[in-house]
Amino acid sequence: MESNDPECSIEEHEKILEMPKDKHTDQEIKEILLKYKSVAVVGMSREEGKDSHEIPKYLINKGYDVTPVNPNADSILDKKSYPSISDVPGEVDIVDIFRPSDKVLPVVQAAIGKNPKVIWMQEGISNDEARKLAESKGITVIFNRCMMKEHVRLFGN
Repeated sequence: MESNDPECSIEEHEKILEMPKDKHTDQEIKEILLKYKSVAVVGMSREEGKDSHEIPKYLINKGYDVTPVNPNADSILDKKSYPSISDVPGEVDIVDIFRPSDKVLPVVQAAIGKNPKVIWMQEGISNDEARKLAESKGITVIFNRCMMKEHVRLFGN
């Protein structure tokens, strides 16, 4: 859950704050956000108001080509949704993950077949085994960061 989520408990907020972030510099994050525009969002929600809906919506409005990955939806935000990352056609630059930390490894294992440039685990999400696996394949890994917050922070709204 996002730390600014009004439904986020104090315990969840403290956990997010205590969780380490990746070591990428602002310049590296900025370059990723400028260079890569094809984003598959694993765990994207149909429900307005949820971070996993509003963040991809923001990215779409900023010119990113967002592909929803949700086995329970045929389409989200007028875009065809796919049951898994491996079902997404074509290339994907960034795999943006909205799944609990303990559910990330299978997503990353499947994502490797898509040969993404970046695995991005949203704020509050981190998985060392998944990170090490992706990095061993030459994939940049970002974790415990919100893609929208980073975009706003580095480029303004």
